[in-house]
Amino acid sequence: MADPTHVVLREPSSELSAVYVPGAGMIATSLSDGGTELLGQRRGLEAYLSAGKTMGIPLLFPWANRLSAKTYVVDGDTVALAPDAYGVRPDNNGLPIHGLLAAYPGWQPERDSDQKLTAELDFGARPELLESFPFPHLLGITVELRDRTLTVTTTVTPTADKAVPLVYGYHPYLQLAGVPRAEWQIETPTMRHLAVDDTGIPTGATADWPATAERLGDRVFDDGFDQVDDGAVFAVSGGGRRLEVRFEQGYPAAQIFAPASEPVICFEPMAAPTDALRRGGYRSAKPGEPDTTVFSINVS
Repeated sequence: MADPTHVVLREPSSELSAVYVPGAGMIATSLSDGGTELLGQRRGLEAYLSAGKTMGIPLLFPWANRLSAKTYVVDGDTVALAPDAYGVRPDNNGLPIHGLLAAYPGWQPERDSDQKLTAELDFGARPELLESFPFPHLLGITVELRDRTLTVTTTVTPTADKAVPLVYGYHPYLQLAGVPRAEWQIETPTMRHLAVDDTGIPTGATADWPATAERLGDRVFDDGFDQVDDGAVFAVSGGGRRLEVRFEQGYPAAQIFAPASEPVICFEPMAAPTDALRRGGYRSAKPGEPDTTVFSINVS
């Protein structure tokens, strides 16, 4: 069982705080503003620990969203996901979803200050992980709370003479507590919409998506996008509060998730679109060239 020790980050100049649990996959379980919770708690940390049921801000690694099958090919080599492989979880259609690291306990954290936490996972030293993603690397995450902004920096450093496909992402469940979902105002940047089939896999059809600002109302989202520029901003506001997710660096794809069944909306930064590990269209971290991505959540 993962270590549920909580690390609290606090910004002295404001009432903003964040809670991380390094021993449970470096998940953020809380982002709070003056006691008001801004992250969807859903089934809670225990369900994440026991069954990988997401909440807060989980890391989706090494792939975000789902794969269209249980095999993929990289540089001519085929990787098959065994039915009993560590961390592989099926969605409702039996497709592998959200990678291998849900609640993974192998992180080594270091508290830098009251506002900053770093953690590292030696993926290449974990045979149970390499079985399904045979690309040795160090995975590092730094989270910092400053200027009413939570900034998440992720670095992938290859540790063998082998490039590492970058197809991961994060799944921030945002909420505006006390504000009816129908009244939430959402903003999205200019990008490209990716049509999906009934299993959530892109069909190849695309459409331009202009920048939008609209009321969420009863609209439901589970939509993929690419051609997202560095610095692109997604936002939800209401009740005098605005939550802004900025894709600072290295996230050219996104998923927007806003189910009818619960009052949350997710603007998910992704290093590549859904199923890119199978269909291509991703970049890689090359030996001697670590790759770094950054996204942030500003509260105003």
